[in-house]
This record gives sequence, structure tokens and C-alpha cells, in this order.
Amino acid sequence: MSWLGVQNLGSRKFTCGHCGNIVASSAGYTRNGSNQRIYICSHCGQPTHFDVNYQYPDIAPGNDVQHLPEDIEGLYKEARNCVAASSYTGSVLISRKLLMNIAVREGAEEGKPFIYYVTYLADKGYVPPNGRGWVDHIRKKGNEATHEIASMSKSDAEELIAFLEMLMKFIYEFPNKIPC
Repeated sequence: MSWLGVQNLGSRKFTCGHCGNIVASSAGYTRNGSNQRIYICSHCGQPTHFDVNYQYPDIAPGNDVQHLPEDIEGLYKEARNCVAASSYTGSVLISRKLLMNIAVREGAEEGKPFIYYVTYLADKGYVPPNGRGWVDHIRKKGNEATHEIASMSKSDAEELIAFLEMLMKFIYEFPNKIPC
């Protein structure tokens, strides 16, 4: 089977995994004898592959967080992009690392066992009320991804990103929105 040249495939609405815009595109490629389609984003011009309902690259979960230190922002983006690339175990591992980096950035000592960083964030008030269980959940999922054979799922990665987004908004974004 070969890919046929650019043609009108009929309009398809999707969120582009490259630029994040909701677009409707009809231009793209089809593979003869299959349900596979590659649509060209009408905003950024990048290709998005569809095989039935599967999209690649997928949409990165979560939202941008304002006022993040550069290293924290880079890890957060990497964790989100891993999900878009269907690298769920990688996203969970980066989420664990991100939690450790947040703790160190906020004054925790480097080179300690991971539980130290979880405790540090909770004891210093960086974790919202009833949030300690979530921080511990990231620790457990990260340990599972590191030390066990089983791979992580998309929902595992998405739930950790959702919590980390909230945590980083609590630590970095919201305090910077209040005028001094």
C-alpha cells in the first residue's frame, strides 16, 4: 500500500498535536486500501496521522502554567509531550522527577531519597490541604514505573500531569498574580 498525493479528504475537525489549535482541515494524504489519513493542519501546516480514531501526535494533556522556572517548565512540557507521543511510562517517570525538582527548587536538599521530597513539600505547606495523598500517589506511580515490569497507561500519566499542573499553579502561578 502506498500513500496517495495531497487531496481533498473531506473536512475533519481536530486539535492539532503540534500547535494545539482546534482546526478543520480537508487537505491531506490517504493510504490506498486503508482507513489511515494524514491531515495537514490549516494553522501550522504540520501533519497529523489518523488511523480510525487514533491520532498521532495526540494532544498533550494539561495546560500551560505561568511563572514557572525554566527547568521546571521544561520538565512539565516534556511530561506532557510524552503523552502526546504515547510514551506514558516516560511521562510518569518525568512527573516523578518534576516533583523532586520542585522540592529542590523550593529549598529541599539534593541527593535524598524520594520520600524526603514528598515529605518536604507537604511539611513546608507547598501541598494544598488534602493533597498529600496525591503527592504520595506520584511517588508510588513513579516507583512502579521505575522498579516494575508493567507499563503505565495514558490515564496514569494524565492524572499525574493534572495534579502537577494544579500544584505548580498553587506554588508559582497564583502567587505571582497578586500585585505586591
